[in-house]
Amino acid sequence: MRITKYIPDTITSLNLLCGVLGVIFTLDGRPDIGFLLMIGAAVADFFDGFAARLLHAYSDLGKQLDSLSDLVSFGVLPALMLYVLMRDSNGFSCSWVSFLPLIYAVGTAFRLAKFNIDERQHMSFIGLPCPAAAMICGSFAYLATVNPFGIAASLASLAWFPPVLASVLALLMVSEVPMFAMKFGGSHSDADASATLENIKRIAFFSITAIVAVVTIVLSQNWSLVPLLSFTSYILINLLFSIKDRF
Repeated sequence: MRITKYIPDTITSLNLLCGVLGVIFTLDGRPDIGFLLMIGAAVADFFDGFAARLLHAYSDLGKQLDSLSDLVSFGVLPALMLYVLMRDSNGFSCSWVSFLPLIYAVGTAFRLAKFNIDERQHMSFIGLPCPAAAMICGSFAYLATVNPFGIAASLASLAWFPPVLASVLALLMVSEVPMFAMKFGGSHSDADASATLENIKRIAFFSITAIVAVVTIVLSQNWSLVPLLSFTSYILINLLFSIKDRF
């Protein structure tokens, strides 16, 4: 029995564990800690796939475990972050309105189920990847929590903003909008032009991320602005290219 074949599943389990711990801290009124645990889940989510490829340890069990872990870490956790932000805001603690952001978790479930049966998403994505959407929710919640007098906290206190944010991200996750993957590459085939375009999108994304990071440091702003603005730009880049392709 090869012990190495269990390494990717063990790493995936760390993703799930981070997600569960994040849920506990978030419900305890600490979505800021929840976001740090979400980042830990994202790191584990990256390395379980890396380990599976390196060790040639693919399995149907691992695929299902990965989706279930992602649903908790990048679906339930960010949805609860938005819920807690509204719950703890003045006027929403006893209101049904605070439950509306939970629609995000439903969108994530549909996204993951669709991804598992969609044969078009080997080299790129159709619809917003749930880790990217989760990073937007998580960084927004973190910023609103650590800076209660900032713009993020002001938006979180509005009755309409968290539900609208959750709904827009949920719709993007189940949409047919093409989204590039983060890996650079290309093939010497008829798809060369398409691969080049995907690399241009990636270069634009990483360039924007670098600029945002530098500006954040120079202006002494909170570091959570970097993932918030970077993954927002990821959505905008893909939407702009999608609109361009249609016209």
